[in-house]
Amino acid sequence: MRAVSGIVRKRRVKKILRMAKGYYGSHSTQMKQAKEAVIRALKYSYRDRRQKKRMMRRLWSLRINAAARPLGLSYSRLINGMKKANILVNRKVLSNLAIYDINAFAAIVEVAKKALV
Repeated sequence: MRAVSGIVRKRRVKKILRMAKGYYGSHSTQMKQAKEAVIRALKYSYRDRRQKKRMMRRLWSLRINAAARPLGLSYSRLINGMKKANILVNRKVLSNLAIYDINAFAAIVEVAKKALV
């Protein structure tokens, strides 16, 4: 008797089509198009999970720079002054301080300025 991949193939097809649910046209109904679309989507999602981290760090740096310049320091000098003053605040927290608590951010900038001199 010949071995056929009945239930195994059905499970594999169902798995791919479930992942392709919501895709446009035949990309959500036909196995070949759905498989290609799912593979591409998984590849992009893997890549973009890493890019998201880079983009957020760039955004935080931009926000810190924009908030520090009116207070008389550039981003690089602020970070350098913070290191010299031994202030261990990461960029995410510093960015949130610059947005939501400008007084605390200004205090950090002043400490960093004193450490630079």
